[in-house]
Amino acid sequence: MIICGGMGAWISWWVMARIVALQGGIGVVSGTALDSVCARVLQQGDPGGHVRRAFAELVRLRPSLNEPIQRLLARFFIEGGKPAGKPFLNMPMGNWSRVPGRPAGGVVSLEPTLDAQVLTVASNFAEVWLAKEGHGGKVGINYLRKIERPLPWGLYGAMLAGVDYVVVGAGSPSELPGMIDRLSRHEDTSLPLRVYGAGNDNGGFAALVRPRTLVGDAVAPMNRPKFLAIVSSFVLAEALAGNPQTRPYGFVVEGPEAGGHNAPPGRKSFNAQGEPTVVYTEDDRADIGAIAGLGLPFWLAGLYGGPERLRGALSRGAAGIQFGTAAALSAQSGMARELRAQVLKLVAENKLTVVADPRISPSGFPFKVAQVPGTLSDPAVYAARKRICDLGHLQSGYITPEGELGFRCPAEPVQEFVRKGGKVQNTVGRACLCNGLLATAGLPQVRTGGYVEPPVVTLGDDLDGVRKMLALLPPGHESYSIGKVMQYIQRGAAKTASA
Repeated sequence: MIICGGMGAWISWWVMARIVALQGGIGVVSGTALDSVCARVLQQGDPGGHVRRAFAELVRLRPSLNEPIQRLLARFFIEGGKPAGKPFLNMPMGNWSRVPGRPAGGVVSLEPTLDAQVLTVASNFAEVWLAKEGHGGKVGINYLRKIERPLPWGLYGAMLAGVDYVVVGAGSPSELPGMIDRLSRHEDTSLPLRVYGAGNDNGGFAALVRPRTLVGDAVAPMNRPKFLAIVSSFVLAEALAGNPQTRPYGFVVEGPEAGGHNAPPGRKSFNAQGEPTVVYTEDDRADIGAIAGLGLPFWLAGLYGGPERLRGALSRGAAGIQFGTAAALSAQSGMARELRAQVLKLVAENKLTVVADPRISPSGFPFKVAQVPGTLSDPAVYAARKRICDLGHLQSGYITPEGELGFRCPAEPVQEFVRKGGKVQNTVGRACLCNGLLATAGLPQVRTGGYVEPPVVTLGDDLDGVRKMLALLPPGHESYSIGKVMQYIQRGAAKTASA
């Protein structure tokens, strides 16, 4: 009945997902930027040896991956960890090449370097395998459709680890059921890339994963994970459910109170200064009764992290709920400890606000930002940061004057974005969520001169749920466990059963 949200970059990490799964929920790991996460953890010395242990298991299962994985370890692993003031080494982000041949329709298929493919496969495998190790509970992985280039390889890695659920939002995930089917048989599959300026005379571009070039031909079919589409409207849910090629196993129905990326409201709003704001109305809420009528399982998300809300969701025909904010601030989340303590203190003092920012995300989706001093929500911190785009997870494709595929990000240097054909007004207020979210997880990049990338904290509106968890703490304790959150929410299921 209970799904833990796949939050941020490594906030929902394998440790937390494992505990949720052991307590009967669906523990979900975040699939966002796992290649960058894994590379940085290795450079920190891989505390506990967990990444290398998972890599060794992947090599045992798929020996053909041994050589590229050994190259990755030689490149990124630093015994004892890198010096604190030394920058992290990134995997080059722009080295994509055309796959020979053009399938029907003139689609240009692209793939990154072999090492980049293997890093993405191995990092997603590791995160899921570690979450599932030694128990029979259910583990899922969460992806953003908007972060499309690594998705086919990340999905394949998660499936190699036996992931039970795949949860996708931030865009229509209509391609995912077919991708899961083909990858379960280790067949080539592609994900269409959304490219600005691609006209009718251009068949388009796609990221193509070729599993057998990675794991060989002698491979048995894999179990097919259940696919959950994150939706915020009946229109999208109905469209996905109505086609056998796009129909998911079920839905996570998000309200506007959920954290991270939100669906945009139906109407544009502006403040007194003429700046865009995000204002949701009842018209922006999904018709739960209509979604229930589709006949597929669904879970409700956004202000549902409590026993009463679980009972209410069940009474409306839901299979259960998804919760996130209380999990993100639990002691077992991946958020940096000092930052988490700062946020919890603000919550306890009723001094924390969460704002749906219409501009901060390069994706164009509204993004929930907790207003925390010293983070990118602080205007002084935002202004002091030099624009740079060196990870590229939220870049968008565009057609160059030469007719080639290029990538740009409205959070990169303004002159660079404009040179690539972007509009200068689209750069206003944008922030590098890639670097900010990695910093939130305790993996900040260090720049020339010792500048450390600041974090950005995303939470949902359910701060009352966090306060309730803090109120349950014994005297002298300042943090709560994810296990206690699960027990608290599960009271709703127990009362429903007794009734």
